[in-house]
Amino acid sequence: MNANKMKKPQIEKVVVNMGIGSGGEELMHAEEIMETLTNQQPIRTHAKKNVPTFGIREGEPVGCKTTLRGKKAIKFLEKALEVKENKIQKKSIDNHGNFSFGINDHTGFKGIEYDPNVGIYGLDITVTMERPGYRVKKRSKSNKPLGPEHVLTPEDTAQFIEKELDTKVVEKDEQ
Repeated sequence: MNANKMKKPQIEKVVVNMGIGSGGEELMHAEEIMETLTNQQPIRTHAKKNVPTFGIREGEPVGCKTTLRGKKAIKFLEKALEVKENKIQKKSIDNHGNFSFGINDHTGFKGIEYDPNVGIYGLDITVTMERPGYRVKKRSKSNKPLGPEHVLTPEDTAQFIEKELDTKVVEKDEQ
């Protein structure tokens, strides 16, 4: 890996999302589960449009999400990758170096047991990657594009995942 510390990839944020499809008691259970898993209070997400076939109306609460940064993000990500047996599919990494994966069953996390009154919930995890200096393209005043040598590639992220997160990047799902 390159010795230049400005080229070293890092995790900007981890977004954890649970789409329930309806509000009420199911959504409350999902929020409790997410708070237990992330140690952070989730916010509710609302439907952006009507979907009559599923009985969803615009503005209705349909899920919850939370954004983790810093040490909290890394700690949660390590637990989540352990559930995935420390394997990520190569196709999960996008062209900008970010990656996403899903977990079908929240009871796969250590210390979480199945409760028949609650049920089983899945969650989606999106990890946004960056290099130091990405602020240049995000700042509101005098923003500039990144140079081509500073843009994060899928290969850079794959190396980061394997080296820093001790997770294997595989071609196809090996389950």
